[in-house]
Amino acid sequence: MAETYHVVGRNWGRNEGTSGEQKGYTDGKRVFDVLCATLILILCAPFCVVIALLIKRDTVGPVLFRQQRVGKDGRTFLIYKFRTMYVETPVYALKPDDADESKITPVGAFLRATALDELPQLVNVIKGEMSLVGPRPEMPFIVRTYTTYQRQRLVVKPGITGPWQLSNVRHLPIHQNLHYDLDYIKHQSFLLDLRILLRTLGFCARVLKSRCF
Repeated sequence: MAETYHVVGRNWGRNEGTSGEQKGYTDGKRVFDVLCATLILILCAPFCVVIALLIKRDTVGPVLFRQQRVGKDGRTFLIYKFRTMYVETPVYALKPDDADESKITPVGAFLRATALDELPQLVNVIKGEMSLVGPRPEMPFIVRTYTTYQRQRLVVKPGITGPWQLSNVRHLPIHQNLHYDLDYIKHQSFLLDLRILLRTLGFCARVLKSRCF
């Protein structure tokens, strides 16, 4: 059964314009999310098959990694990723750091470095659990320790990419760098989302180029 975590600061967010404008942005973002996520999934389907085959050849275990995360309004949902760790690794644990690379599979290291492990989250976007752009969803055991200030990040849908994900501190815990998320929530707009998506595409292209060529 899905849990729900109490959210405070529901008025935190876009403080400009009318409620009608905010609804227009939210509805427009949802349509954009579904169309883009569907198109990317179709275009990347052959590539996803190759990734799945590499994961199965690399190590024993399922292709997909599933984990409970906390989304908008504190509701939990099941997030999808390509599996990058060995199956014996605890499902709910802090992200392995550079000193703990033994938990990450050879193929998983490449998928993490290029962010290709996030591709299955396009399904979460289509289901309405996530957005293309927004704060990264945290694990329940971390959200349980949130302060009132930190819970403000739960007033919007979590995203695959966002300001924190593109920052130079993305290797540090999310909850220690919440100003990126809260600033995004306060100033979110369709233009800002487009800028973040373009920056994300540029980042992924540079990483893929450096890893493959």
